[in-house]
Amino acid sequence: MDTITPQTWILVAIVAAVALIAFAAFEFRRSRQSQRLRARFGPEYDRAVEAHDSRAKAEAELQQRQARVERLTIVPLTPEDAARFSDEWTALQAEFVDHPQLAVDKADALVRELLVKRGYPMADFEHRAADISVDHPGVVSHYRAAQEIRRRNLDGQVETEELRRAVVHYRALFDDLLEVTEQRPGAVPIHSIRPARPAEVRS
Repeated sequence: MDTITPQTWILVAIVAAVALIAFAAFEFRRSRQSQRLRARFGPEYDRAVEAHDSRAKAEAELQQRQARVERLTIVPLTPEDAARFSDEWTALQAEFVDHPQLAVDKADALVRELLVKRGYPMADFEHRAADISVDHPGVVSHYRAAQEIRRRNLDGQVETEELRRAVVHYRALFDDLLEVTEQRPGAVPIHSIRPARPAEVRS
């Protein structure tokens, strides 16, 4: 019966050590990636994990969101545009007293217009929410909550107090999207500002 030579044992040990180091490095990179995505997306990270029932699938989907949004030209508003949007929001809030359902519809339309102005594509709602979550993860839950109330309102299932909450949810997203910069003639859209902090623009 052949015996295993010391050299063979040494080779086996080296291979095992290399494999162990490679596995540890892989786990370390995966852990760091998870930490980065969790820090970037916040509650949206946990929502994605729950939706996919798999951390790996959720992280792959979140990375796809990032890559998709990085290809977009997301621009801040000019002060003039920000002032116009702010004035329109003030008007719809005043209208809520007499026409709450109409005010909710106008809030949804105004948020959509603002998204387009910033450079987000108008896909279906879930794609809009996914795109928003990349740079505005703290408020995308407000968007989902507002849309759910609005959907039930279309079926006649919503009281005035819920409609008021919908407007509050829309306002949270609206404020976060209302980023402003001075744009000079010939200036190139600024990607490097993302994720930017919302400017405090109030009417």
